[in-house]
Amino acid sequence: MKIKTDLEPVIEKIEAKKLVGKSISMSLMDNKTFDLFSEFMPKRNDISNNISEDIFEVLLYNKAYFKNFNPNNMFIKWACLEVFDFENTHKNMKQLPIESGLYARFNYKGLAKDIGELMTFIYSDWLPNSEYELDDRPHFNILGKKYKNNHPDSQETVCIPIKASAKD
Repeated sequence: MKIKTDLEPVIEKIEAKKLVGKSISMSLMDNKTFDLFSEFMPKRNDISNNISEDIFEVLLYNKAYFKNFNPNNMFIKWACLEVFDFENTHKNMKQLPIESGLYARFNYKGLAKDIGELMTFIYSDWLPNSEYELDDRPHFNILGKKYKNNHPDSQETVCIPIKASAKD
């Protein structure tokens, strides 16, 4: 496996977040990420009360998405910034609150087109062999200062919602 990442995640409770941005419905087979970010990036400066310049790429899956995985399954993807509050949300942006919860945080380094290898590792290897199971909350990636679009040295943080496993 040639994944450039820390294969052992940091398990942490992430506090609630208020995000503001744009969203689009899509599938892996009908990937509209470029369209989403093409619309969001020029307008991100309209968000006046952001906490940082880090961009959140949030993925909302329905409960059956991973149980009956198919690359044609639909999900909602967001491009957003974290804000202090939802006051004065720009009229062209939508609000997305994320509740506090436990996350497995992986640090990924590489091209965005290759992140599927990491996701396969997480869902097929790490998660089934861990003491956790997937929780029904938003998944998100943080594109911070070390993120470089379409560059092999690009870095991002992948956050997977988890909870203690009920296997035992």
